[in-house]
Amino acid sequence: MTVVTVTRTYLQIVSPDQLSGAALDRSVSLERADLCPPSFYRQLYADVGREFHWRDRMNWTDEEITSYLAQSEVSLWVARVNGQVAGYFELRADPDHSTEIVYFGLLPSFTGKGLGKQLLTAAVARAWAGDATRVWLHTCTLDNPAALPNYLARGFKAFRQEQYEVTLPD
Repeated sequence: MTVVTVTRTYLQIVSPDQLSGAALDRSVSLERADLCPPSFYRQLYADVGREFHWRDRMNWTDEEITSYLAQSEVSLWVARVNGQVAGYFELRADPDHSTEIVYFGLLPSFTGKGLGKQLLTAAVARAWAGDATRVWLHTCTLDNPAALPNYLARGFKAFRQEQYEVTLPD
């Protein structure tokens, strides 16, 4: 086991006109996954987050996943490229009328192809469509190295940072 210090950065966009977007390519479709089976959710989470040590939801039961996704303030969106699952994002509307991009990512075979900027643009647009007053997210130094530059290029601004330690398997 290895202990590493991680920096988490919180970012936000406070106006739709701050978004420097990228339209979805014709080969990309985006669908809201209402009634998402827990097995599919768990697979998305694992496949997208495996490389970046996503663990928080790995032990959620089917009932916990179903209950969470059934909340009216939560929406799950799946991106497909030519019909093949490529990635997803999860939005949660907060009581203060902000919307958090809770999870966002691509399957490894779809990274490095420009899809991240397209999917992030779609996530922010969906958040604003839900009457958000701001859209926010957080990333950390365990994330894909392209994540933070993508967020900044789309118009997000950092508003807080924190450090914490994580024990990673060898």
